[in-house]
Amino acid sequence: MEGIVLGYRRGSTTQNVNQVLLDFGFKDSKEAEKVIGKDVIWISPSGKQIKGKIIALHGKKGVVRAKFSPNLPGQAKTTKVKII
Repeated sequence: MEGIVLGYRRGSTTQNVNQVLLDFGFKDSKEAEKVIGKDVIWISPSGKQIKGKIIALHGKKGVVRAKFSPNLPGQAKTTKVKII
């Protein structure tokens, strides 16, 4: 299953670069709950792989939060991730 990186988790004055918002096309939070705890992978254009884990929901419209180690670069916004 593929999703899109929406951006970092943000507050009004802070940006949490260790957490990323992902959209897999779920219609609501009940569908998105099924993927919590699963591993995701982002592949850079040069082929580098960064692994992460889906940790929580973000809102009620099916967006989830994921934590990557190391953190995703800013160039990852609007690119694809895969659930493994």
